Amino acid sequence: MTGPELYPDLPRLSACIVLGRWKELERIRRSAPDEVVDRSWREAVLQTHLFAGFARLVAAFGVIESAGGLGTPEESEKSIPCDVETGRALFDQIYRDHAPRVRATLETYHAEFATWIEEHAYSRVLIRDGLSLKARELLSVACLIVLDQPRQLMSHARGALHCGATISELERVLKDVADLVPDEVGERARKVFGRL
Repeated sequence: MTGPELYPDLPRLSACIVLGRWKELERIRRSAPDEVVDRSWREAVLQTHLFAGFARLVAAFGVIESAGGLGTPEESEKSIPCDVETGRALFDQIYRDHAPRVRATLETYHAEFATWIEEHAYSRVLIRDGLSLKARELLSVACLIVLDQPRQLMSHARGALHCGATISELERVLKDVADLVPDEVGERARKVFGRL
């Protein structure tokens, strides 16, 4: 969970993957100097499968590769083990007082669902180095804005604040992705931020 806070292009890159906006994804990668396309970019791309699924991520990797790629992963990026204790702590940090209620809600959907989320998203993906937890939450916010998921957006916007983000950083993410969605979607996100 260490690494740079957030390169300016990464929220938009994540949103384009989630939406399948391949031309814009290609433009973002082509316009980025190779020296800034580092582990943080690779981590941002990998993380989007939590919102977009593996099929969309496979397509995104193809687009990015044709536009210059993501560089060569370092040895330290490979085979990160699942760490449930750390993942549980991250979940608690993000959701704070709401963590027990969120877990209980997820468990009501399906007996395995809460376990999958905690063991995969939090204990395998979000624990990875290469991006700070704050940056990861801001990327989650970008994805949830464009997916028009106000309830989850509220949770992860709060989570971003719990991880050190500011309201102005949340608003910046919205500004970075607003043109990718209809105006009413952006307005719903603004209303969410207004209730924080």
